[in-house]
Amino acid sequence: MNIYALVKRTFDTEEKISISNGAISEDGAEFIINPYDEYAVEEAIQLRDEHGGEVTVISIGEEDAEKQLRTALAMGADKAVLINVEDDIDEVDEFTSAKIIADYLKDKDADIILAGNVAIDGGSGQVGPRVAELLGINYVTTITELTVDGTNVTVVRDVEGDSETIETSLPLLVTAQQGLNEPRYPSLPGIMKAKKKPLEELEFDDLDLEEDDVEAKTETKDVFLPPEKAAGRILEGEPADQAAELVKLLHSEAKVI
Repeated sequence: MNIYALVKRTFDTEEKISISNGAISEDGAEFIINPYDEYAVEEAIQLRDEHGGEVTVISIGEEDAEKQLRTALAMGADKAVLINVEDDIDEVDEFTSAKIIADYLKDKDADIILAGNVAIDGGSGQVGPRVAELLGINYVTTITELTVDGTNVTVVRDVEGDSETIETSLPLLVTAQQGLNEPRYPSLPGIMKAKKKPLEELEFDDLDLEEDDVEAKTETKDVFLPPEKAAGRILEGEPADQAAELVKLLHSEAKVI
């Protein structure tokens, strides 16, 4: 199988976000593979181990994303591709990312493409479906189970409060939801092997695109942290007294009743 996994470099989920000059400050920040993308990489590796083939991980960004690609290689992916757009594109949104990835994949004859359900920094969940639309292939989002039998595929996807089973066929793009698998930690031998695995770095000029083709469709007007929440208040006394006090506070302070 010809398998691809999309990987994004995101802030570590333990990082405390700070704003500087109207943008999120990266000074001293730690970065990781977007956690949902880890499920995609793990599932890609399991598919390869079961059906044979090769796993290629792809990322868009700057040279710093090489670290996250090496992590994916250490997990067990076979090779990696970094599309470096740092010197060519000022703003990258979901439209831009999808156009670039789809252009790279258009002649790769991918059997299955896996992506994270959402990126924790943006949370739009748009890139995967947009790539599938541009490539003209089937796609299913938020999957928690995946079974491939020849060119036939059965997936279970997460829906509000329930699950849905869908039968489809290859080629296919899916986006991974939590629960699909348990991503492995890179082992020491895996880390050593990853250093020798191929990591191809492409520039925007290597693609069959012009800058106007990928111009961002959205513009960030402002970046700000949510307001700090006031400390909670503990009511004391008999239950009836607490209830009366709660109603009073909801009316006079919270002004919700």
